[in-house]
Amino acid sequence: MSDESQGVSRRALIQAIGSAPGLAAATAAAASAQNAGKPAYRRKVFDAHQWHTVEVLCDLILPADERSVSATKAGVPEFIDDWLDFRKREDGDDMLESQILGGLSWLDQEANRQFGKDFGVASPGQQKQLLDRIAWPEKAAPEDRHRVAFFNRFRDLTVSGFFSSEAGVADLPYLGNKVVAYWKGCDPAVWAVIEKRLGGG
Repeated sequence: MSDESQGVSRRALIQAIGSAPGLAAATAAAASAQNAGKPAYRRKVFDAHQWHTVEVLCDLILPADERSVSATKAGVPEFIDDWLDFRKREDGDDMLESQILGGLSWLDQEANRQFGKDFGVASPGQQKQLLDRIAWPEKAAPEDRHRVAFFNRFRDLTVSGFFSSEAGVADLPYLGNKVVAYWKGCDPAVWAVIEKRLGGG
Protein backbone atom coordinates (compact mmCIF):
# COMPACT_ATOMS: atom_id res chain seq x y z
CA MET A 1 0.00 0.00 0.00
CA SER A 2 1.19 3.51 -0.64
CA ASP A 3 1.86 5.88 2.25
CA GLU A 4 -1.31 7.73 1.35
CA SER A 5 -3.41 4.59 1.27
CA GLN A 6 -2.23 3.55 4.71
CA GLY A 7 -3.17 6.83 6.38
CA VAL A 8 -6.48 7.22 8.15
CA SER A 9 -8.20 10.27 9.50
CA ARG A 10 -8.34 11.10 13.18
CA ARG A 11 -12.12 10.67 13.04
CA ALA A 12 -11.68 7.14 11.67
CA LEU A 13 -9.16 6.34 14.37
CA ILE A 14 -11.53 7.52 17.11
CA GLN A 15 -14.24 5.29 15.68
CA ALA A 16 -11.83 2.39 15.29
CA ILE A 17 -10.33 2.60 18.75
CA GLY A 18 -13.76 2.96 20.31
CA SER A 19 -15.43 0.23 18.30
CA ALA A 20 -14.40 -2.72 20.47
CA PRO A 21 -13.72 -1.60 24.01
CA GLY A 22 -14.79 -4.78 25.75
CA LEU A 23 -11.94 -7.00 24.62
CA ALA A 24 -8.78 -5.15 25.64
CA ALA A 25 -8.31 -7.29 28.74
CA ALA A 26 -8.96 -10.49 26.82
CA THR A 27 -6.39 -9.53 24.20
CA ALA A 28 -3.74 -8.72 26.78
CA ALA A 29 -4.54 -11.90 28.68
CA ALA A 30 -4.17 -14.01 25.53
CA ALA A 31 -0.79 -12.46 24.75
CA SER A 32 0.41 -12.81 28.34
CA ALA A 33 -0.68 -16.44 28.46
CA GLN A 34 1.37 -17.25 25.38
CA ASN A 35 4.39 -15.37 26.68
CA ALA A 36 4.19 -17.24 29.98
CA GLY A 37 4.26 -20.60 28.23
CA LYS A 38 0.65 -21.42 29.02
CA PRO A 39 -1.58 -23.25 26.52
CA ALA A 40 -1.75 -21.55 23.14
CA TYR A 41 -4.75 -19.48 22.21
CA ARG A 42 -7.65 -21.60 20.91
CA ARG A 43 -9.26 -20.18 17.78
CA LYS A 44 -13.02 -19.67 17.79
CA VAL A 45 -13.76 -18.47 14.24
CA PHE A 46 -10.75 -18.85 11.96
CA ASP A 47 -9.36 -22.11 10.64
CA ALA A 48 -5.59 -22.58 10.34
CA HIS A 49 -5.37 -21.21 6.81
CA GLN A 50 -7.51 -18.17 7.60
CA TRP A 51 -5.47 -17.58 10.75
CA HIS A 52 -2.27 -17.34 8.72
CA THR A 53 -3.90 -14.88 6.33
CA VAL A 54 -5.14 -12.79 9.25
CA GLU A 55 -1.64 -12.67 10.74
CA VAL A 56 -0.14 -11.57 7.43
CA LEU A 57 -2.81 -8.94 6.84
CA CYS A 58 -2.58 -7.56 10.38
CA ASP A 59 1.18 -7.14 10.03
CA LEU A 60 0.84 -5.45 6.66
CA ILE A 61 -1.48 -2.92 8.30
CA LEU A 62 0.65 -2.45 11.44
CA PRO A 63 4.17 -3.81 11.01
CA ALA A 64 6.81 -3.70 13.70
CA ASP A 65 8.82 -0.50 13.90
CA GLU A 66 11.47 1.08 16.10
CA ARG A 67 8.87 1.81 18.81
CA SER A 68 6.80 -1.33 19.03
CA VAL A 69 6.03 -4.85 17.93
CA SER A 70 3.83 -5.82 15.00
CA ALA A 71 0.06 -6.25 15.27
CA THR A 72 0.40 -10.03 15.39
CA LYS A 73 2.97 -9.89 18.21
CA ALA A 74 0.58 -7.62 20.11
CA GLY A 75 -2.17 -10.26 19.96
CA VAL A 76 -4.37 -8.61 17.33
CA PRO A 77 -5.39 -11.84 15.54
CA GLU A 78 -6.63 -13.17 18.89
CA PHE A 79 -8.49 -9.91 19.45
CA ILE A 80 -10.22 -10.13 16.06
CA ASP A 81 -11.11 -13.79 16.55
CA ASP A 82 -12.56 -13.03 20.00
CA TRP A 83 -14.44 -10.01 18.70
CA LEU A 84 -16.06 -11.89 15.80
CA ASP A 85 -17.11 -14.67 18.15
CA PHE A 86 -18.43 -12.19 20.71
CA ARG A 87 -20.47 -10.20 18.16
CA LYS A 88 -21.96 -13.38 16.73
CA ARG A 89 -23.07 -14.53 20.18
CA GLU A 90 -24.17 -11.04 21.26
CA ASP A 91 -26.04 -10.06 18.08
CA GLY A 92 -27.37 -13.46 17.15
CA ASP A 93 -26.15 -13.24 13.57
CA ASP A 94 -22.92 -13.72 11.71
CA MET A 95 -22.91 -10.74 9.33
CA LEU A 96 -19.58 -9.38 10.55
CA GLU A 97 -18.01 -12.82 10.56
CA SER A 98 -19.26 -13.45 7.02
CA GLN A 99 -17.86 -10.12 5.84
CA ILE A 100 -14.42 -10.84 7.26
CA LEU A 101 -14.28 -14.46 6.11
CA GLY A 102 -15.59 -13.47 2.68
CA GLY A 103 -12.91 -10.81 2.36
CA LEU A 104 -10.15 -13.24 3.33
CA SER A 105 -11.46 -15.70 0.75
CA TRP A 106 -11.50 -12.99 -1.91
CA LEU A 107 -7.86 -12.13 -1.19
CA ASP A 108 -6.91 -15.77 -1.80
CA GLN A 109 -9.04 -16.01 -4.95
CA GLU A 110 -7.55 -12.86 -6.44
CA ALA A 111 -4.00 -13.81 -5.46
CA ASN A 112 -4.44 -17.21 -7.08
CA ARG A 113 -6.02 -15.71 -10.19
CA GLN A 114 -3.26 -13.16 -10.66
CA PHE A 115 -0.20 -14.81 -9.16
CA GLY A 116 -1.00 -18.52 -8.83
CA LYS A 117 -0.65 -18.56 -5.04
CA ASP A 118 -2.60 -17.74 -1.88
CA PHE A 119 -2.43 -14.22 -0.49
CA GLY A 120 -0.57 -15.28 2.64
CA VAL A 121 2.38 -16.67 0.66
CA ALA A 122 2.42 -14.10 -2.14
CA SER A 123 5.36 -11.70 -2.33
CA PRO A 124 5.12 -8.36 -0.50
CA GLY A 125 4.82 -6.60 -3.85
CA GLN A 126 1.97 -8.86 -4.93
CA GLN A 127 0.19 -8.39 -1.60
CA LYS A 128 0.59 -4.61 -1.93
CA GLN A 129 -0.84 -4.70 -5.44
CA LEU A 130 -4.02 -6.40 -4.22
CA LEU A 131 -4.43 -4.23 -1.16
CA ASP A 132 -3.94 -1.04 -3.17
CA ARG A 133 -7.18 -1.92 -4.96
CA ILE A 134 -9.25 -1.85 -1.78
CA ALA A 135 -7.34 0.17 0.82
CA TRP A 136 -8.42 3.63 -0.31
CA PRO A 137 -12.19 3.96 -0.90
CA GLU A 138 -12.03 7.09 -3.06
CA LYS A 139 -9.75 5.35 -5.55
CA ALA A 140 -11.42 1.93 -5.62
CA ALA A 141 -13.45 0.72 -8.57
CA PRO A 142 -17.23 0.49 -7.99
CA GLU A 143 -17.14 -3.28 -8.43
CA ASP A 144 -14.73 -3.53 -5.48
CA ARG A 145 -17.00 -1.71 -3.02
CA HIS A 146 -17.74 -4.84 -0.97
CA ARG A 147 -14.04 -5.62 -0.69
CA VAL A 148 -13.34 -2.01 0.30
CA ALA A 149 -15.91 -2.37 3.09
CA PHE A 150 -14.21 -5.59 4.21
CA PHE A 151 -10.77 -3.98 4.33
CA ASN A 152 -12.02 -0.89 6.15
CA ARG A 153 -13.63 -3.10 8.79
CA PHE A 154 -10.57 -5.32 9.09
CA ARG A 155 -8.27 -2.30 9.41
CA ASP A 156 -10.55 -0.82 12.08
CA LEU A 157 -10.40 -4.08 14.04
CA THR A 158 -6.63 -4.22 13.68
CA VAL A 159 -6.20 -0.67 14.99
CA SER A 160 -8.68 -1.31 17.82
CA GLY A 161 -6.90 -4.49 18.82
CA PHE A 162 -3.42 -3.02 18.69
CA PHE A 163 -4.09 0.20 20.60
CA SER A 164 -6.05 -1.60 23.30
CA SER A 165 -3.30 -4.16 23.81
CA GLU A 166 -0.48 -3.87 26.33
CA ALA A 167 2.02 -3.23 23.54
CA GLY A 168 -0.22 -0.69 21.83
CA VAL A 169 -0.89 1.31 24.99
CA ALA A 170 2.86 1.35 25.69
CA ASP A 171 3.41 2.63 22.14
CA LEU A 172 1.41 5.78 22.92
CA PRO A 173 2.84 8.74 24.84
CA TYR A 174 -0.11 8.40 27.21
CA LEU A 175 0.23 9.35 30.86
CA GLY A 176 -2.94 8.04 32.39
CA ASN A 177 -4.09 8.02 36.00
CA LYS A 178 -2.51 11.42 36.64
CA VAL A 179 -4.22 14.28 38.44
CA VAL A 180 -4.43 17.39 36.23
CA ALA A 181 -5.62 20.86 37.12
CA TYR A 182 -7.64 21.13 33.93
CA TRP A 183 -8.18 19.17 30.70
CA LYS A 184 -6.21 20.52 27.77
CA GLY A 185 -7.64 18.15 25.20
CA CYS A 186 -6.01 15.24 23.41
CA ASP A 187 -2.24 15.44 23.28
CA PRO A 188 -1.17 15.94 19.62
CA ALA A 189 1.78 13.66 20.32
CA VAL A 190 -0.64 10.75 20.76
CA TRP A 191 -2.16 11.30 17.32
CA ALA A 192 1.30 11.71 15.81
CA VAL A 193 2.30 8.27 17.08
CA ILE A 194 -0.90 6.63 15.82
CA GLU A 195 -0.64 8.23 12.39
CA LYS A 196 3.01 7.27 12.09
CA ARG A 197 2.21 3.66 12.98
CA LEU A 198 -0.37 3.62 10.18
CA GLY A 199 1.99 5.10 7.63
CA GLY A 200 0.39 8.51 7.50
CA GLY A 201 3.27 10.51 8.90
